[in-house]
Amino acid sequence: MKFYFLFLFLLLSGVVFSQNFEITGKILDENNIPLESATVYLEKAVDSSLVTYTISEKDGSFKLTGATKATKANLYISFAGYKAYRKEIAIEKDMALEPISMKVMDNELDEITIIATRSPITIKRDTLEFNADSFTTRQDANLEELMKKLPGVEVDNDGNITINGKPVSRILVNGEEFFGNDPKIATKNLPKEIIDKIQVTDTKTKSEEFTGKAGDPDNKTVNITIKEDKNKGYFARATAGGGTNERYELSGIGNYFKDDLRVTALASSNNINASGFSYDEVFGMMGRNAGRNIFGGGNGGITKAETAGLNFSDKWNKKFELNTDYLFERGDTKSRTVVARENILADSSYYTNSDSSNNQLNDSHQASARFEVEFDTLTRLSVRPRFNADYGKSNRSRSAKSLNENGDLINSTETFQNEDLKNENFSNNIDFIKRFGSRGSYLQLEFSNNHRRKKNDNFYYSESQVRDNGEMTTEIQDQLIDENNSKDAYSFEVSKRTVLADQLFLDFAYDLDYSGSRNKRYLYENENGNYTSLIDSLSSDFEVLSRKHTPRAGINYEGETWRIETEIGLLHTSLENSNFLRESSFKNTYDNLFVKAEVRYEIERSKSFRIRYDTDVDLPSIGQLQPVVDRTNPFNIVVGNPELKPTLTQSIDLNYRNFDFATRSGIFSYFNLQFTSDNVVRVTTVDQDLKRRTTFTNVDGAMRARAGIFYNKQMKKEARTFRYHFGLNANYQKSIGFTNAIKSTTNRYTLSPRLRLTYEIEELFSLEPFYDVTFNSSRFEINPDRNEDFFNHRAGLEVTTYWPENVIFGNDISFNSFGNVSPGFDNTSLLWNMSLGYEFWKDNATLKVKVYDLLDQNIDTRRVIGDDFIQDTSSLILTRYAMLSFTYKLSNFGGGESPNGGRQHRRR
Repeated sequence: MKFYFLFLFLLLSGVVFSQNFEITGKILDENNIPLESATVYLEKAVDSSLVTYTISEKDGSFKLTGATKATKANLYISFAGYKAYRKEIAIEKDMALEPISMKVMDNELDEITIIATRSPITIKRDTLEFNADSFTTRQDANLEELMKKLPGVEVDNDGNITINGKPVSRILVNGEEFFGNDPKIATKNLPKEIIDKIQVTDTKTKSEEFTGKAGDPDNKTVNITIKEDKNKGYFARATAGGGTNERYELSGIGNYFKDDLRVTALASSNNINASGFSYDEVFGMMGRNAGRNIFGGGNGGITKAETAGLNFSDKWNKKFELNTDYLFERGDTKSRTVVARENILADSSYYTNSDSSNNQLNDSHQASARFEVEFDTLTRLSVRPRFNADYGKSNRSRSAKSLNENGDLINSTETFQNEDLKNENFSNNIDFIKRFGSRGSYLQLEFSNNHRRKKNDNFYYSESQVRDNGEMTTEIQDQLIDENNSKDAYSFEVSKRTVLADQLFLDFAYDLDYSGSRNKRYLYENENGNYTSLIDSLSSDFEVLSRKHTPRAGINYEGETWRIETEIGLLHTSLENSNFLRESSFKNTYDNLFVKAEVRYEIERSKSFRIRYDTDVDLPSIGQLQPVVDRTNPFNIVVGNPELKPTLTQSIDLNYRNFDFATRSGIFSYFNLQFTSDNVVRVTTVDQDLKRRTTFTNVDGAMRARAGIFYNKQMKKEARTFRYHFGLNANYQKSIGFTNAIKSTTNRYTLSPRLRLTYEIEELFSLEPFYDVTFNSSRFEINPDRNEDFFNHRAGLEVTTYWPENVIFGNDISFNSFGNVSPGFDNTSLLWNMSLGYEFWKDNATLKVKVYDLLDQNIDTRRVIGDDFIQDTSSLILTRYAMLSFTYKLSNFGGGESPNGGRQHRRR
């Protein structure tokens, strides 16, 4: 260890004799009109390795800055539709070039010339494209490691990706989904060596892609194109490992490509809480757990998981397309949770302490398909069926005690539940589009249906001790809860777009949404070992029917600089409840204004401002509506309210984004404001025995505000890269509730600054420290004496070294401090994960020794603050183990074995 820290110190202290330079110029077309978003990049004359790059501004100007040991370099400029520009220059500190005139491309040879000098980055009208070979990574890196090298891209420790502040919601491979809709399957498993381009666009549905309609600017889709010489062949990876405390991991994934045909298969088994397709190049299936934020929930429980899946995608005759996948997952989870909860009343508090455990075995099946037919260039039909099913068993137990403010025991209970669970869900979507010409006019018909069947047989037993007139009495429940829940939903939408002028459209649409839910819940008392005696007062047969009609119209402008979207219409909602056991019903209709308006102004490339306003209606759940007593928790009896109204939400969003490719710096800010009318809230009464009775009502006045600003910057000199990311989030939430007939308001505030730094030297090491702090403040109108203010702190360090050659040494450390928890709960933890790997057999094989939670100090503590309670929770989690694992990679492309030996070259 001392050797490695000394090694890092010497590297950080080293002096690199590179020459700083700045090159300025201006790019014009043949008519002296400035060209915006032309790519300007510099390559070493010796080996064609990339030095730096930038994008021209609105006035055609550009500035290249950097540092290099090279004395000569080649300057390249590329712009779609123009001949590539090349000039050899001698590197000097300050260089001001004469205006550069670009020539229009006039033959195929010009196209070949452009291809021969691939730009590291290209900006088109709605696409940001990166050339994978321009960004240096380790030879065996995956897509996630490559994404971390791209300007404006942030990848957190859970694998979630944002690009210039916008989350990535989909990963496509050659334009097609890669194993369903989970982007991490692609980012964790696709090797960089097969990737040609990374194309970033606004997320679009298949319908929007076909019609040319603008996509969702708040979410990004990444399309990975495969190199032509790699698009015929296969690659695979397999890992096996065993460790202390009977920990183990087994996983394998294989991919076969042949033009439009793609087949992917995966399988895994482990008991280290890893998903079967999750794989980190340094820590393997163990992952980078230390950097995850556990303040919001942690990862309680220990799961033995088994996974197997298959994905198939192909096209025929340029008209037919099929994409289908199946995934099986079996999880055997053991969990235990200790809870200390303070319940706040108007003039006092009382406490509930509980200890619960659960052992759940669940089999999950997921299957989906997408079949598309293009009858001609203007007509397309798409069918997307999906089936999900879960079959499981659960054994749960819970012991709880309620204490008054003086710590005196008032009641206690023990519950045991043995459940058989079945949940099946089938959905289908049929989409037909007919385009009229090429200017954007179309007619779209869409029909979707969803059918869910859920069955739960719960053998429930509870024994409660309740104080009555100073004496403790015992209440026993020994019941079978037979519950069947079904839901059938149908949706039909017709929309028509008419062209008024170039980029100006008139839209008409009508949506009909129907949903029918029925819940049959029968409780039977145990009599002589048989559950045959129906408890009518606790049983229910309840149905909810809802219909929502939304006719609307709008005018939309989709220009390059301005994008204006407006829609106005009617939200007509009907809600009908029927209680078949009580022979009662409730029916009503509600009308609200439907408004959706959005203005997006693109000040210049990669700099935009957006404002959006919309309304929406949410329906109460069947559990909130059905007027039947639920005594599953003997000290919190819940009864629904069939007269609940739908909730109307109004939202205002503003955001500003700006990324400067010249300085590799970006800023992103957002503000969101939500107002809620007829919000469904709990109404709770507490009797003298500390028994709670909960129902629901509608209330106005709830609101939420969120704001944030983020800044990131990257600086690169030769093989050295420095990146830093700063973020600041602020949240405010006003909620309203009722406790003992008293209406009260709770105001909660959080402020969370964070800083993350990265310093790396290619092929030698990377160093990533981070620090987060969160200030929490809660104000209870019901009892101001219980107002809360506290800080949570989180700091960490990730260090990875790649020296000596073929040796990878990774350390992932985080420290967590919770500002205010109940006595008996640990408020600090230090989690240290370590991995030492050695690559051999031409880097195709890796042997790793890994240690999870090296210091055995990992905990899962968290504090949750509600409208009238403060709760601390500690859960069973995975603790220290050591593991030895072996990984082997195999690939073959274009009829020959992939040359995996050696290190990755920077460019060609």
